[in-house]
Amino acid sequence: MRLGEHAYAVEVEWTGARETGTTHYRAYGRDHVVRAAGKSHVLDGSSDRAFHGDAERWNPEELLLAALSQCHMLSYLHVATLHGVVVTGYTDAATAVMVEDGRGGGAFREATLHPRVTVADAAMLALAEEIHAEAAAKCFIAASVAFPVHHEPVAVIAVAAD
Repeated sequence: MRLGEHAYAVEVEWTGARETGTTHYRAYGRDHVVRAAGKSHVLDGSSDRAFHGDAERWNPEELLLAALSQCHMLSYLHVATLHGVVVTGYTDAATAVMVEDGRGGGAFREATLHPRVTVADAAMLALAEEIHAEAAAKCFIAASVAFPVHHEPVAVIAVAAD
């Protein structure tokens, strides 16, 4: 592997064979587990409920959106440090739209991140919102997808504890 390259590995195991396997579309479950070496927890996965999955398990579409949100947050926190913006809280209510193509497939049309960043000082508010663009440019996941990732950030001031 070359300098600057990073390799990742996960294991996915289908656990939804039931009694008859894939004898027909509704005969098998979509349940699976996702593992990675060194991780203390497995992810319980399935397909989206719309595709006969288990709504209580994570589906690949949610995991992709979560990866986008996490990546932006981590990039943002790094960029905030570089610019002297003291972040004391960060949440995101990310959304995405996937469109079926009528041939059994489909693709994400877009994702929108809604980061709400809490900063320590009012003087940091404008810069806290501006640096989302730099963070977006540094996000490896967003740079890897073939659909637009929009950002609708809000910055607020931390409330002092009494």
